[in-house]
Amino acid sequence: MRQLKAEILSNKKVGSGFYRMKLGENYLAKITRAGQFVEVRCSSGAETLLRRPLGVHRIWPDGIEMLYEVVGKGTALLSEKKAGEKLDMIGPLGNGFDTDLASDINILVAGGIGVAPLTALAENLRARQNKKVHVMIGARTRSHIMCKEEFKSLGCSVKISTDDGSRGYKGFATELLINLLATCKPETYLPQFRRVMVYACGPMEMLRAVRAITLKRGIPCQVSLEERMACGVGVCLGCPVKMKTGGYKMVCKDGPVFNTEDLAW
Repeated sequence: MRQLKAEILSNKKVGSGFYRMKLGENYLAKITRAGQFVEVRCSSGAETLLRRPLGVHRIWPDGIEMLYEVVGKGTALLSEKKAGEKLDMIGPLGNGFDTDLASDINILVAGGIGVAPLTALAENLRARQNKKVHVMIGARTRSHIMCKEEFKSLGCSVKISTDDGSRGYKGFATELLINLLATCKPETYLPQFRRVMVYACGPMEMLRAVRAITLKRGIPCQVSLEERMACGVGVCLGCPVKMKTGGYKMVCKDGPVFNTEDLAW
């Protein structure tokens, strides 16, 4: 982990309130894993003194990409950055997804901007491990659907759900997950025949539902939690999550990725 001045190569609007920023940074390109994040200084002024945590969307040979949604003053300022400017950031941070636990069938469940870190994960599972990957993308409306074509270009099976039914299945991504699991033979969930692994990132309500679905069936699942992480290194104690074994862990330092069976939800 280092504090860096990364060069912005591009920063483009790619959807309804969504932006994609490409950064040239060899150090991050070499050591960042899918599921890790960076802490970004959005401006030099006091108005956004605290850094914003952003998940790494893609990792390419000479840098990284971030996909972010404008939700407040910090991300609004970030959206105004131009190519050629330097971005003050700290990273990579967090643990990332454990891809050594990938199975024959891997199911990625994304809600809203939670789709961002799952793209890097899909690239890892497909390009490096040649695993079978199903992706469930949940969005509010058709204009909020992101990364569908990227997942398809990787060879993933992609299903879409929208809250208003304007594209794909009308309902939640968790319902798509239930429908897909219904096509898998229950015995494939058993440890000695385990062929299914679930990864998820998105709103807390969605992650709780994914946890309940997978625990009921005995399917291993990793979730990436989204929290307000002011420091990113476990110092400010602002992002605790309660563990089943007792006590708390920090989402920024000990996560953001956790095995769901370890969480006291």
